[in-house]
Amino acid sequence: MSRDQLLAETDKGFAGLLAAIDGLSDEQMLQVWFGDWSVRDILAHVAGWHREMTALLERMARGERPVPEGVNFDDADGWNAGFVQSHADTAPAAIVEEMKASKEDFVAAARSLPEDRFEEGRTGQRVLTTTGINHYQEHAPVIREWRQKEGI
Repeated sequence: MSRDQLLAETDKGFAGLLAAIDGLSDEQMLQVWFGDWSVRDILAHVAGWHREMTALLERMARGERPVPEGVNFDDADGWNAGFVQSHADTAPAAIVEEMKASKEDFVAAARSLPEDRFEEGRTGQRVLTTTGINHYQEHAPVIREWRQKEGI
């Protein structure tokens, strides 16, 4: 897939995630149901990964090492917990806006990279796929299923 195709899939997946949360009240957004997480926590987690991977893509665009010395993304659970904790007091509407803004920055950073960085197996392709496309496809259906189960 080309960069533009990957970005189109990213946009489509993100729209699906936004549709999955559309119309939820603050109370519903704060209800814990996904392990220890609420919808707000899922969105904080998505926004957190957007921000981290935006910085990674920006470093690549500057010709720097994508991951700074001493940073390791292997402990995804630890990163996720940090993203959620950092937004523990954030209002649901504010986290939705943060997620939208972080996604726009993520896409802008991807657009700043040369096309060849999005060839199969290259970092740009992997980042858009894992942080964007697959991530949205992971969370949107689960939210829809929860809503259906709860009748919301």
